[in-house]
Amino acid sequence: MSEWSPVAKVYDPLKAGSIDGTDVEPHDKAVWRAMMARYQPNKGVTGDPHLTLFVARLNPQTSEDKLQEVFSKFGDIRRVRLVRDIVTGFSKRYAFVEYKEERSVKRAWRDANKLVVDQYELFVDFEQERTLQGWIPRRLGGGQGGKKESGQLRFGGRDRPFRKPISLTSMMPQNRSADRWDASSGREERQRDQEQDREHGRWRERKSDWDRGNDRGYYKEKRDSKHHRERSRERDSNRKEDRRHRDSYRDRE
Repeated sequence: MSEWSPVAKVYDPLKAGSIDGTDVEPHDKAVWRAMMARYQPNKGVTGDPHLTLFVARLNPQTSEDKLQEVFSKFGDIRRVRLVRDIVTGFSKRYAFVEYKEERSVKRAWRDANKLVVDQYELFVDFEQERTLQGWIPRRLGGGQGGKKESGQLRFGGRDRPFRKPISLTSMMPQNRSADRWDASSGREERQRDQEQDREHGRWRERKSDWDRGNDRGYYKEKRDSKHHRERSRERDSNRKEDRRHRDSYRDRE
């Protein structure tokens, strides 16, 4: 626990798939793919990785000139590379910005994250492909961050840092033995489970009452509407009968 860090120092696909980095088995197929992958960083990438920022979640219409304009506010830029599809030429919505000085990189990392550009909120972090040992990209099941809808969240980065694991030994009282602590913790856990079961039962009762009330209201409304239609038909028939009587009276006259 003393060496715990919310940000991964070495990339481990199994730990990246866990909210606190304590998983011992992969929970989705993408983690399996990342564990089996043997990825080598792109040798065609140039520049200093320690002076390069990764910029993601761009507007598809954002251009290199726009990125140059926005990020030049934090320091002198050496190179901007907007990643595009090799076939269509469309933006893949992420880019790399290389600065000339380290202080410019740190300033942009601090201030440019969540900056709105072309109505899109940016995500900015240090480049990790060449700086984080064991890095596996998202397309191979690795990466960091992700969306809940995909079911493949990755932790250990700036977007989704690790949560600190719960240490039971640190919670153990000083004047009690481990056996007594285990017994008391077991009782407390059972009591919590029983309370949750009771609360769940009360919730189900309330839901049943609510459903029955809705049903009563639905059928009452249905009965009221049926009664209203019957009364309307009765009034219409009475009007017709009265009109018939008046017409017959005029004919006799």
